[in-house]
Amino acid sequence: MKWSEISIHTTHEAVEAISNILHEAGAGGVVIEDSYDLVKDRDDWYGEIVELNPDDYPEEGVIIKAYLPVNSFLGETVEQIKQAINNLWLYDIDLGKNKITLSEVNEEEWATAWKKHYHPVKVSEKFTVVPTWETYEPASDDELIIEMDPGMAFGTGTHPTTVMCLQALEKYVRPGDEVIDVGTGSGILSIAAAMLGARSVRALDLDPVAVDSARLNVKLNKVQHIVTVSQNNLLDHIEEPADVIVANILAEIILRFAGDAYRLLKPGGRLIVSGIIQAKKQEVQNELLALGFAIADTKVMEDWVALVAAKP
Repeated sequence: MKWSEISIHTTHEAVEAISNILHEAGAGGVVIEDSYDLVKDRDDWYGEIVELNPDDYPEEGVIIKAYLPVNSFLGETVEQIKQAINNLWLYDIDLGKNKITLSEVNEEEWATAWKKHYHPVKVSEKFTVVPTWETYEPASDDELIIEMDPGMAFGTGTHPTTVMCLQALEKYVRPGDEVIDVGTGSGILSIAAAMLGARSVRALDLDPVAVDSARLNVKLNKVQHIVTVSQNNLLDHIEEPADVIVANILAEIILRFAGDAYRLLKPGGRLIVSGIIQAKKQEVQNELLALGFAIADTKVMEDWVALVAAKP
């Protein structure tokens, strides 16, 4: 089967929104080539070993590559993607160069192209994320290994927004907690919560492909007795209370369900939200405070912010 590679040269700010547009358009995989990866300082105490080829990365900004099957609707699909990306300016998202190119690749090339970017990474004191095709030996007895098959590229656990969520879960989830994961994607945050001792985890996502991906990873990590994955729009029609609600999602979406999160959290519960660009931090924080939350913790990594809000 032949695939068409669509490449978008854009900004860090636009990564989450454009990635979402791409897999909503039926992308069969996403690669993110970030210029910052070549120069950023890494935390040596997490033991991350990184070998990067500068030729694979842009001189500035981010290149997002997605893979679409070559069919009679390809032209219309590409035009829809371009239009959706151009419309992001309505949400004050900086698109940078916004250079879009198209090329053809064979299925064998696509199947292996993105894997070279994904290796075992220790993302917190306890968690190491390991792709299923890699061999990894734990460095200590208390290290928690999350095995991931990203499938249609719903998050590998190495993006700053995901890392901050994992670190926050490690800090705030207690044994016996009931957790809700909004927009679960690959299911990595739900898996982490289960490994930290949560009694039950509800993993929710509107995208049926994400639901399938999450279910696969939940079984892979043997936490299906704790994690229930289902298709759902944010927190609509959810009534059972929770101790922790976590969401790695765009700021605009956080604003839409923050009220429901406050309603569902038990007294003393925590809302962990990531995927917030620096420019949106104050807007999200103000909304959380207006709802009655107290800001318990703030994490910053690169251009991203995660907030932990506590319900009194």
